[in-house]
Amino acid sequence: MGDALGNSGAYAGDISPREAWHILTETPAAQLLDVRTQAEWTYVGLPNLDGLGKKPALAEWQAFPDGARNPNFGAEAEASLARMGVTPGTPVVIICRSGARSRAAAIALTQRGYAQAFNIAGGFEGDHDENGHRGSVNGWKAEGLPWRQG
Repeated sequence: MGDALGNSGAYAGDISPREAWHILTETPAAQLLDVRTQAEWTYVGLPNLDGLGKKPALAEWQAFPDGARNPNFGAEAEASLARMGVTPGTPVVIICRSGARSRAAAIALTQRGYAQAFNIAGGFEGDHDENGHRGSVNGWKAEGLPWRQG
């Protein structure tokens, strides 16, 4: 059984940043997992969940600067989520820059027993605009959701 976006059950599905914010707001145990790199967290920014009394869980899907897949992602993600009190039955909304790494991470977490692993389509920065810039077309920042840099 798949959803309207063609997901075949490999993960809970794609959601918008606003839908992710709604889950985080309405479900106290729900958690955001950011799978970008340390460099992106530091220099581009992070979703700011302070108003919800939460902090993002962090686990790199790929390493910087070579982009190699992190072979320890599953264990690192589980450890980061566990520190936040997340269990496999908890909704986890997963974000990356534009939605590709987070989709792969949602599939990986689903395979590890997290049945409610959602991909945030558009990610943190979203797609490129007509000038080749991110952050204004779609994604967390373009939706005007809270974030901080540095």
